[in-house]
Amino acid sequence: MAEAGGTRPGRVTVTAVGWPALGLAVAIGAWWTVTSAFPLLHPAVLPPPADVVAAFQAKPAELLGGLATTTLETVAGFLISVVAGVLIGLLLATSRVVERMFSPLLVAINAVPKIALGPLLVVSLGWGQRPILTMVFLLSFFPIVISTATGLTTTPAELAELARSLDASRWQTFRKVRLPAALPHIFVGLKVAMPLAAIGAVIGEFQAGEGGLGYQIVQYSGIADSATAWAAIILLAAMSVALYSALVLVERMALPWVRETTSQR
Repeated sequence: MAEAGGTRPGRVTVTAVGWPALGLAVAIGAWWTVTSAFPLLHPAVLPPPADVVAAFQAKPAELLGGLATTTLETVAGFLISVVAGVLIGLLLATSRVVERMFSPLLVAINAVPKIALGPLLVVSLGWGQRPILTMVFLLSFFPIVISTATGLTTTPAELAELARSLDASRWQTFRKVRLPAALPHIFVGLKVAMPLAAIGAVIGEFQAGEGGLGYQIVQYSGIADSATAWAAIILLAAMSVALYSALVLVERMALPWVRETTSQR
């Protein structure tokens, strides 16, 4: 018997699996309708689902190899962004002078369209993973910086007062009060940054890649084989959903108290 106020296991399964599966089925049905039942789009623009499945079956090793390459680049660039973003956010939160000096610069860097930097990255870093990882970093670090700085500077007043009343040191206050209170904010930034990391990997592969899903999308975007490009796009979407879901799982495991003390049920 479920505890009072708890959520039944069956309901959790329907919420976590059933509704997303239904949404996917509706999307595939709409896709089939506009491409097969009542063709509204040229197959070069959007091929039917059956053609995309056939394209994947024709080149499974190549597409899965591209998936592995793009996943590695996305995760590696994201982890670099996490380390750098948290450290920069910590500096902004601990020093008002640093925050006033560098916040406008960070905003300016974030405002620059990153795709415009692609050719410059290729010229300065060459082909391969270095410009791709740099592109991932440029797209994904800013939300992590902002969420970290925001979380560390919005510690609940009652917790800060409690730490002072216990004569806690600055390090103890940071470790026991400020950082735990900031973690929900930090994870918000991480969840915003994860899809941006995937976008950055693909943009980098468009301009400097020698493999990966982005490279394959460009390679197969012609009229004759657009179904293969769409197979790569679908794999890219599935990868992004899987990485985001893994991050949400990490958040729930690391912050079990958040769902119990807020309306996130």
